[in-house]
Order: sequence, then structure tokens, then C-alpha cells
Amino acid sequence: MKMNHKPTLHANQVRADSNRVFELMIYHTVPGKAEALEGIFRDDSKLMAQHGVNVIGFWVPNENPDWKDTFVYVVDFPSREEAKKRWHELHADPASRPYVDAAKPILEKVDGKYRVDEVYMRPTDFSAMK
Repeated sequence: MKMNHKPTLHANQVRADSNRVFELMIYHTVPGKAEALEGIFRDDSKLMAQHGVNVIGFWVPNENPDWKDTFVYVVDFPSREEAKKRWHELHADPASRPYVDAAKPILEKVDGKYRVDEVYMRPTDFSAMK
């Protein structure tokens, strides 16, 4: 699982050609369990921050019923290599195990795999957040 550290962003501080990456995470829960997953991440976010997993924000859809069983967050890393390192450190920490174990039964599975969409993104040169 992955979680929270609040950044101070200054758009003019980072050039668009930097190695900075953002990771978009979309978790799909079994029906009616998005709120439970929100609670798990509320607690796990502190551990994520301790490992340098810098979550920019957590979101829950509030209007489109097609998205009612989803939980979304975006993470900011200085580079793809740092992302890999920080996720590895978080997952190696025994303190993360209870959060992972609590989330597994409420995540939707497709073909035996948890339905979690994730994509690394780079900011465009015209993006306010770089």
C-alpha cells in the first residue's frame, strides 16, 4: 500500500525537464467498501510519509455512481528510481503488513489480481505543477 507527506509546491521551483514523476493510483473495492479503504489509508498515510512516499492528495468520487467503489490518490517522487526505492522500503517495513492485510479482502479482484490501476506520469512543460 502507499501513503502521505504534504509537499510545498512552487511551480517555478522545478523545471519541466526534471526527473520528477507523479504516480496516479486508483483502487477499486468490492461494492460498498470504498469508505473502509479510505479509513485504512487514513491510518497508513502516516507510515507512508515516514518512508518518503509523498502523497499529494487522496480523493473519493462524490457524484458519478459508476465510481462509487473507488479510492484515488496521487504520489509525488523526485524520480522513478526514488519511487521504486521508497515503495520497496515501505513494503519491507513490518508495520505496513496490517494495512495490506486489512485492504486485501475489500479490494475487487479480476482474474485473481487485485484491481488497482497505477500509472507514472511526468508533468508537461505547460503544467502549473511541475
